[in-house]
Amino acid sequence: MTKKIIITADDFGISQKTNQAILKGFNDGLLTSTCIMANGEAFEHALQEILPDCPNIGLGIHLNIIEGKTVRPIHRDSLLCDNQGNYDNGFVQLLARSTNKAFLNEVETDFRIQIEKILAKTTVCHLNSHVHTHAIPNIFQITCKLAEEYGIKYIRTQKEIPYFIPSLQKHLNLKYPINLIKLGLLNTFSKINKKTLKKYSVYSNDYFIGVTYTGYIDENAILYGIRAIKEENSITEIILHPTVDINKKSNYQEFLSITNSNLKNEFLASNWELTHHGRLLSDNKTF
Repeated sequence: MTKKIIITADDFGISQKTNQAILKGFNDGLLTSTCIMANGEAFEHALQEILPDCPNIGLGIHLNIIEGKTVRPIHRDSLLCDNQGNYDNGFVQLLARSTNKAFLNEVETDFRIQIEKILAKTTVCHLNSHVHTHAIPNIFQITCKLAEEYGIKYIRTQKEIPYFIPSLQKHLNLKYPINLIKLGLLNTFSKINKKTLKKYSVYSNDYFIGVTYTGYIDENAILYGIRAIKEENSITEIILHPTVDINKKSNYQEFLSITNSNLKNEFLASNWELTHHGRLLSDNKTF
């Protein structure tokens, strides 16, 4: 029995430098999966210039209602966007509005158009979202409904086992306590969302790595996170936001981590199987 690991780069299509990092991370590193943003500035570059060179990568949809412009026609009375079509709700605002029926209908419409734009150009095997917005329980239910409708079998959940890296530097900053608050919130949502999954013909990961050390993930964050997972025959998704842009230090560090030779050797020597959602489904494995 093995622990199955999916290493996903989010934000495919957000910029050419992110796209380049994903290509290199897949061909020369440990990356097995990515997810594309329908409204990314480098969306076409991702599809035309990058995807053909990594045909075996697990491709998903990165739903986005929190950054950039909507891909649907602008409506003056939108609860999701401003008059220019820019998304103008932060995570807390999205959560506060998630009991508003009109708002949820707009979210569903926006998600649907994003999904259809991507499916018109390629095939996918999983769904998730930018800044975990689909984790909000009422929005998660919409995501499950659409996944079932469009035949997408996997949706990300964010159950992360708390773990600790023995590094003072990683904890003496404001990011760490904020990340712990996010961890508590997303773990709570995941308990609710796992129940919602049972109502639909979709699957999810058992565990997740990418919240506790958001903003400063490196090879140690990956290793200590995986070592915290003791359950055999489990599926864990690790998320990264890599770039080859050295001016974005934390994202560049994430890029370096997935091409790190020591990390590669650790994976080879350990009982971890690198995979992606589509491969598991094609092998008739259940989640």
